[in-house]
Amino acid sequence: MMACLLEAPLRISVLSEVTATSRHYVDRLFDPDPQNVLQGVIDMKNAVIGNNRQKANLIVLGAVPRLLYLLQQSSSSLELRTECAVVLGSLAMGTENNIKSLVDCHIIPALLQGLLCSDLIFIEACLRCLRTVFISPVTPVQLLYTDPTVIPHLMSLLSRSQHTQEYITQIFAHCCKTPEHQTVLFNHGAIQNIAPLLISPSFKVRMQALKCFSVLAYENAQVSMTLVNVLVDGEQLSQVFVRMMQRDKPIEMQLTAAKCLTYMCRAGAIRTDDNCIVLKTLPCLVRMCSKERLLEERVEGAETLAYLMEPDIELQRIASVTDHLVSMLADYFKYPSSVSAITDIKRLDHDLKHAHELRQAAFKLYASLGSNDEDIRKKITETENMMDRIVSGLSESSIKVRLAAVRCLHSLSRSVQQLRTSFHDHAVWKPLMKLLQNAPDEVLVMASSTLCNLLLEFSPSKEPILESGVIELLCSLTQSDSPALRVNGIWALMNMAFQADQKVKVEIVRALGTEQLFRLLSDPDTNVLMKTLGLLRNLLSTRPHIDQVMSSHGKQIMQAVTLILEGEHSIEVKEQTLCILANIADGNTAKELIMTNDDMLQKIKYYMGHSNVKLQLAATFCISNLIWNEEDGSQERQDKLRDMGFVDILHKLTQASDPNLCDRAKTAMQHTPWWIEALMLWTPFGES
Repeated sequence: MMACLLEAPLRISVLSEVTATSRHYVDRLFDPDPQNVLQGVIDMKNAVIGNNRQKANLIVLGAVPRLLYLLQQSSSSLELRTECAVVLGSLAMGTENNIKSLVDCHIIPALLQGLLCSDLIFIEACLRCLRTVFISPVTPVQLLYTDPTVIPHLMSLLSRSQHTQEYITQIFAHCCKTPEHQTVLFNHGAIQNIAPLLISPSFKVRMQALKCFSVLAYENAQVSMTLVNVLVDGEQLSQVFVRMMQRDKPIEMQLTAAKCLTYMCRAGAIRTDDNCIVLKTLPCLVRMCSKERLLEERVEGAETLAYLMEPDIELQRIASVTDHLVSMLADYFKYPSSVSAITDIKRLDHDLKHAHELRQAAFKLYASLGSNDEDIRKKITETENMMDRIVSGLSESSIKVRLAAVRCLHSLSRSVQQLRTSFHDHAVWKPLMKLLQNAPDEVLVMASSTLCNLLLEFSPSKEPILESGVIELLCSLTQSDSPALRVNGIWALMNMAFQADQKVKVEIVRALGTEQLFRLLSDPDTNVLMKTLGLLRNLLSTRPHIDQVMSSHGKQIMQAVTLILEGEHSIEVKEQTLCILANIADGNTAKELIMTNDDMLQKIKYYMGHSNVKLQLAATFCISNLIWNEEDGSQERQDKLRDMGFVDILHKLTQASDPNLCDRAKTAMQHTPWWIEALMLWTPFGES
């Protein structure tokens, strides 16, 4: 209690200092003489320029509501209203807290209303302030779209002056964050209105127009397809962008133009083998990765290049041999170095704080480069200390770096060669397992995808991972709300069960639990269902394993198989299910679960006569296993199946047009007495 009594006067004295130095500026806003009010606003403008403390003081003392009131009053002179807009713009250039205070005072609707005035100088002052408010990360961009009349009115103001063009395009570029925003701007003529600004005499206008097109085209096929056909002063827009990437243009312009073409290409509007991509955009982005460029340029260049070539193996191959890109990226991990050429202390301080962004960008680009080609992957892993850098990246404090590092690892894990060498030598499974213990979903998805590859049969990491108790972890992933995590969890278990010994299979079934296994067999996500069927198929391989699993879980498995074969599922799902049935039919005792189930036999018969060859093949394989004549009870099974009409179906299938199906049917028949009967029924060609 004493502490409170001592502190209170201290806070009051600080506030009184604030009041003493700033109160008179606010008081003058309430003067009855309009000329004194105008002079007070002008003096306030001069007092706050470059003075963040003064800006904060005036906001605390309530200057903003009064300035907004004066700005909106029709009785205020245009000069006063304009000066109010200028002061508000200056207050907005302070801290993020200043912006929050301005937004809370409803500055945006007041300024947007001001744009309805016909006076250009006042409009420009309002737009300048709106620009400053909207480019702040704390301003909700949705406020631009609340009133449906705002966007068309802003479009109409573009022709008023170079200033209106600069501010409005900058607002659009910062406030276009979603596909819905892209659609609103597109539907109100953004492309037609902004395209001519690309040849404006003002660099600032050209630059902001270019940024507008980059955010409009990003992952938007409609915008990108439209841009391809736009002419600017008789020249195709794509060629305007190409000219803007020339080496003599400012770096910011080169980079943004390259982003525009990249986004148009990824949206399908420009072919990946088009000269403007292969000979212009890709080399421009590689140039941005050189150590001569600023940190943010190198980051943006690398990330844009990674995005450009992500789906295209030819672009990956071209990039990998352009300007020693693979080794150039190694410099991203050494920045800033002890012999850095940076002499600007502020720049050095900034770069030290943001060096992790370079590492993140390098990992992303390596991931994209190595996603398809084996030679490129080899080149990446042979780059100095690369595997050590990835391993370090997996435990960095920045979540974005960890995600990029695991993406890179996932890309390299697609290589059988790397799984057997680099991955084994550096024991990458250890940090990967650690990463899986506690990470956000997006990291978990990529890490578990990588783990799936490390658990493939030929991977030397499979054994130590198994011994580390990974099964429980993977089983927990199958219970995730995220379909991607459920897929990866079950996929990894499927890989683990492939040709595994009985001990591992029993542990998987125990840890997963039959209830969860059958829940996954009715999962709404087809990928989850397919991988669960794959796991079941791998668990039911080799006769002792088949018999053991079916003796304890046979009833539930047969029930699940029935539900899938009767349900509305894809051909692939039903084919996989019939293959499981064929595995069951290969068991010594398990096959009786099929033979004693007439309903199941009728289903097999139905699929043997199906119009889809894959389903016919899988069903025929199942019957082939049931009638194999080298096993106990084969005669009784053959007799029952003959009585049910399977002989006639197999006979028909020996004459099927598909060679695989024909051979499978003949192989099945050859292991039964039916083959001799069938031969007696056939008459060789040419005999009567």
